[in-house]
Amino acid sequence: MADLRHNLTRPVCADPLGPRGFPQATLVLCRWQRIAGWAVVAGLLLWAGLGWRNELLVLNIVCTVFYLLTTAYRLLVIDLSLSKARDIRIPSQDLAVPPDGVQWPRYIVILPMYHEGDVLPGLVEAMRRLDYPVDRLEVRLLIEADDTETMAVAQAMNLQAPFRIVTIPVSQPRTKPKACNVGIEEGDADYLVIYDAEDRPDPDQIKKAAVAFSRMPPEVACIQGKLGFYNPDRNVLTRCFTAEYATWFGLSLPGLDCMHAPIPLGGTSNHFRLSILRELGGWDEYNVTEDCDLGLRLYIRGWRTRILDSMTWEQACHDPFMWIRQRSRWAKGYVQTYLVHTRDLWGLTRQLGFVGSLHFHLLVGGSILCQLVNPVYWAMALLWLVFRPSGIDQFFPGPVFAMGALCLFVGNFVFAYTSAIACVQSNVGHLAKYGLAMPFYWVLHSIGAWKGFLQLVTRPHHWEKTKHFSEPTAPSAGSAAPETP
Repeated sequence: MADLRHNLTRPVCADPLGPRGFPQATLVLCRWQRIAGWAVVAGLLLWAGLGWRNELLVLNIVCTVFYLLTTAYRLLVIDLSLSKARDIRIPSQDLAVPPDGVQWPRYIVILPMYHEGDVLPGLVEAMRRLDYPVDRLEVRLLIEADDTETMAVAQAMNLQAPFRIVTIPVSQPRTKPKACNVGIEEGDADYLVIYDAEDRPDPDQIKKAAVAFSRMPPEVACIQGKLGFYNPDRNVLTRCFTAEYATWFGLSLPGLDCMHAPIPLGGTSNHFRLSILRELGGWDEYNVTEDCDLGLRLYIRGWRTRILDSMTWEQACHDPFMWIRQRSRWAKGYVQTYLVHTRDLWGLTRQLGFVGSLHFHLLVGGSILCQLVNPVYWAMALLWLVFRPSGIDQFFPGPVFAMGALCLFVGNFVFAYTSAIACVQSNVGHLAKYGLAMPFYWVLHSIGAWKGFLQLVTRPHHWEKTKHFSEPTAPSAGSAAPETP
């Protein structure tokens, strides 16, 4: 692994596949992307000089059509989820015996952490509650060599099997996926799952995943558990965050599964066939949303991801500044992922076909582009409502205005309404009313997106660490998330 964890200053342009055998985010832009970017900027400036009014009109038409397409796509995904149940449901009685009738498959759990001494005892207790044979389970605590705080807490706990401390050498990049790649280097197992430091998975989740794998065709390489929060009622932000997660994991991902679309993984509760994960080269150590990238690489290579109806409870960020830090990392990683996979744009299109390419562009590139463009249209709407400037109507001819109004009013209403439906489905129905607050919550999305986009230029591989706090309780299997004072 030492040769894989090269320094950021090492030139990587000569090897388009990267040191792990697949394209990585070691570079922000490849040569043709840089040339194309500057060409677009120059073309826009030249066009503005020749006739800026026509330029703005055409750009507005393009953006409005794009908004309409992304809105229709999201509505289709949610409609499919509501009309066709696609998540894997394993009844409790099916967990009484192993899938082969003899013994449960071997499972590795990896737990990457950094400065998580406060929450480590709770994490260990959550792992002890897992209903899985100890002799078929190995739980690896991935602790950085210079993280003396977490290491001291772990050693003081005098952990016995199935727990094992894996020390992660200090090397660049200092990211979660780098630690995960070290954590899967050794050992034999059938399956592997990753959890975050604050996670509280349902105790029977690993058994459910093992049974699910045994019933799925061999091309299913990953099973994604659902995520929820055990502190949803901390404040307004956590309530909106919970509604967003309920929509994403309860409606969006099952809908994407219905369409056989790529599944951007959630970063935790990802269950893998270990042999396939190693064959793929593990995670991209330079991508700050390595989960999204890995989900796409699975899809591109012909593997499938399915959704498991089993919950892992996490901790929602209750601090707006911390939330924006986390969201900016996600946004930066989505842009990284999009740029990495479009380095060979035509090759990607041939691999995925037209429909698969459309999924990729709308799901990964489109979601971030919407968040970046949203503030421009919000500012224009506010300008129109307050000052009513003359001449602005020339940029919104009838059809364009109709499409824009449809996205603004109908689209936002439907998404707020489906957030309420998702809350009810996820057993947090008391938060359904916060669907009305989602348009204001999306403002924070755009702030985080712009922060991440700008950071892609200045600090492309910097990992915005999310601080976790010790919480008093965790929910039991199959229960709704508890209220936390």
